[in-house]
Amino acid sequence: MRSLQLFGDRDLRITEIDTPPPPAPGEVQVRVKALALNFLDVWGFRGMAFAKRKMPQAVGVEASGEIAAVGEGVTRFKAGDPVTMYGAETCGHCAACRKGWDNLCENVAGIMGFHIDGFARELINRPERLVIPVPKGVSFEQAACAPIGFGTVQHMLFDNAKLEPGESILVHAGGSGIGTAAIKMAKAIGCTVYTTVGDDEKGEKAKALGADYVVNYRTERFEGEVRRLTKRKGVDVVFEHVGAETWNGSLLCLKRGGRLVTCGSTSGVSTTMNLMQLFQQQYRIFGSFGCRIENISQSLDKMAQGMTPVIDAVFPLDEFRQGLERLEGRKVFGKVVVTF
Repeated sequence: MRSLQLFGDRDLRITEIDTPPPPAPGEVQVRVKALALNFLDVWGFRGMAFAKRKMPQAVGVEASGEIAAVGEGVTRFKAGDPVTMYGAETCGHCAACRKGWDNLCENVAGIMGFHIDGFARELINRPERLVIPVPKGVSFEQAACAPIGFGTVQHMLFDNAKLEPGESILVHAGGSGIGTAAIKMAKAIGCTVYTTVGDDEKGEKAKALGADYVVNYRTERFEGEVRRLTKRKGVDVVFEHVGAETWNGSLLCLKRGGRLVTCGSTSGVSTTMNLMQLFQQQYRIFGSFGCRIENISQSLDKMAQGMTPVIDAVFPLDEFRQGLERLEGRKVFGKVVVTF
């Protein structure tokens, strides 16, 4: 069967690999239909040094498909059911897993497609507990965006930042996959949404999604604009995933007692910050990584109710490089999906 495999730095190839055996007891076999690309894929493509792995490795951290076969004892699925899958190899036994906080697993083996083999293969066997049913009306392309594109945002905004109806929020990189989802989710509960974008065309698209105020960070200092627009009060929540370049500006955008939630560091992993500002303004900062399995189910429910992900482009597997180039070149508005 076909698989998209990473052999080394920027060396991705579509290769033939062995078909997996029939699913073991408690497992299901999934026929992969769609992959959603993320910056984790770009970092892996670049051969990031902090990812210890054995090459070649199947890539892909986010995918959807349909059940091809079920193992003994599986009761939740049958052949033909549409599904998506959790993107980390968690143990299912530790205290965090038992409480439903899968992303805090004490014995996690790694992130699929980054530390260990990922979803970019035609068939894959997964434990039943790490597979999530897709409701009717949600396409494979949309469902492929649920584990990270929507699940990460659901976890950030509602588990961690505790975003409330009517609050104000600054969403960085409003044209990104998670940025577009954050705009939609915040607007759906009546929040005032401020967002940053890299060009005016993306700004118009962000407004069409529901953003109330858009700042082009290439022509304006976003922190100055947000403070001006809020009459120097600041926002309740900052949705941060850019990293070092925006960190201190993001803090300046918060009102007293405001919350910052972050899930990424695309522009750099290290920064300095004013500790006096931190405690005097009583900021609350949340680190947020991945999501819980329940967040994926919640995201799929939102999709089924009409809150669909913004998909920038869809490419067949043979054209996967075009998708990665769009993502790496920051040409996207929303998600890039690769179909099998």
